[in-house]
Amino acid sequence: MKQFEKIVGLIDAPFTPFKENGDVNLAPIPAYAQMLAKNGLQGVFINGSSGEGYMLTSEERMQIAEAWMAAAPEGFKVIVHVGSCCVRESRRLAEHAQKIGAWGIGAMAPPFPKVGRIEELVKYCEEIACGAPDLPFYYYHIPAFNGAFLPMVELLKAVDGRIPNFAGIKYTFESIYEYNQCRLYADGKFDMLHGQDETILPSLAMGGARGGIGGTTNYNGRGLVGIIEAWKKGDLEKARELQNYAQEVINVICHFRGNIVGGKRIMKLMGLDLGPNRTPFQNMTDEEEKRLKAELDAIDFWNNCNKL
Repeated sequence: MKQFEKIVGLIDAPFTPFKENGDVNLAPIPAYAQMLAKNGLQGVFINGSSGEGYMLTSEERMQIAEAWMAAAPEGFKVIVHVGSCCVRESRRLAEHAQKIGAWGIGAMAPPFPKVGRIEELVKYCEEIACGAPDLPFYYYHIPAFNGAFLPMVELLKAVDGRIPNFAGIKYTFESIYEYNQCRLYADGKFDMLHGQDETILPSLAMGGARGGIGGTTNYNGRGLVGIIEAWKKGDLEKARELQNYAQEVINVICHFRGNIVGGKRIMKLMGLDLGPNRTPFQNMTDEEEKRLKAELDAIDFWNNCNKL
C-alpha cells in the first residue's frame, strides 16, 4: 500500500455554479476558492453531492476540475469526485484528474445499480482507483444517497493490500461508533475524513476528525474550523457553543430542502451568486428566500458566516 499525506483540517464540498439557463458557469470559481481559503478551509472536494456531480456531463466535470486547479491558492488541495453509474466514465475522470495534477480523487457508490455486497464495492473502487495510481483514492460513504449500507470496517479489511492507492473514507453517516472503529483499524492506517458537520465535536472527543469534508463549510466554515481550533486549545465550552451553532444553521437549511438547495441560496445572500440548481431539484422561490433570510437573521448568521 502506498503512503499518502493524511488531511488535517476541513475540506469544503463546493456547489457547482450554473448560469440561469442551466449551463455551467466557471466565472465565480476564482473568487470562490479565495473565499474558502480566507475562511480557513484547506481545499475542495469537487463534483460530489453538493456539486450535483451526477447531474453533470463528464466534459462539464472535467472543465470544472480544470477551473478549480487553475484557481486554487498555493497549498489548497483539490480532490475530484469521479464516481459515476458508468465505471468506465469514472476511470476516465480519474485519469483526467491525475493528468491535471489534482491532489486526490474520490468516489461514492453509484445510486444505480445498488451495491449490496462488499466485493461489489471493492471491485468498483478498484477499477476507478487504478485510473489514477499516483493519487490517493477516497471512498465516499454516503448511504443515504445510494442505499449502500455496508460495514465500512469490512471494506477497509477488503481493500487493505489490494488497492495500493486506497487512502481512506469520507464518512458521511450517523454512526460515530463505526467511524471510530474505522479510524482505529490497523493502528490508524487509513485516513478517515469526517463528513457530518453536525457531529465534529463528538468525533474529536473520540480521538478522530483530524480531517473532514463538509457541505455547510461553504457558508459556516469559520465556525466549523473554530470547533477544531477551540478543541485544540482545550476550550471545550467554546467548541460546544460553535457545534451547537452549526446545528442551528443546519436546522435552517433543513427547512429549505437541505444544503444543495437551501445552502446554495445562502451563498447568493452572502454575495456569491452560484445560480440555480439543476433539474430535478426544485429551486427556491422568492418567498422562500425571504423566509430563509429571516431565519438566518434570527440566529445572527451574518456576523458568523464566511466572509468574502
